[in-house]
Amino acid sequence: MAYDVQKTDEQWREELTPEEYAVLRQAGTERAFTGEYTDTETEGTYSCKACGSELFTSDTKFHSGCGWPSFYQPMTDTVEYIEDSSHGMKRVEVRCATCGSHLGHVFPDGFGTPTGDRYCINSISITLDAKK
Repeated sequence: MAYDVQKTDEQWREELTPEEYAVLRQAGTERAFTGEYTDTETEGTYSCKACGSELFTSDTKFHSGCGWPSFYQPMTDTVEYIEDSSHGMKRVEVRCATCGSHLGHVFPDGFGTPTGDRYCINSISITLDAKK
């Protein structure tokens, strides 16, 4: 798919830390309960760490206990969905619709949320712009 933000692999490597690159560009995962935003309750907007596109708002963030920041829905048309059958599992990968960077996965187990979904997002993939 053609993305609005397109860069060479070399450009991504120059702009991202090795840890960010491993998650955002190679679909890695940060360890559970280690991410900066796992338990934060700060109000604001979460954007893609790679390109800055707004993805989620704090209004849709909830404590799922899974070890990663969880949201029940993204902002309109900000993410894309890719079937992921890696590691012997059938999952749905969530990527930034602007640059194609890996954010995490979405699961249909967000019980008690308005959508019933849990977007399990790597903290390292996002940046919080706190509400003033």
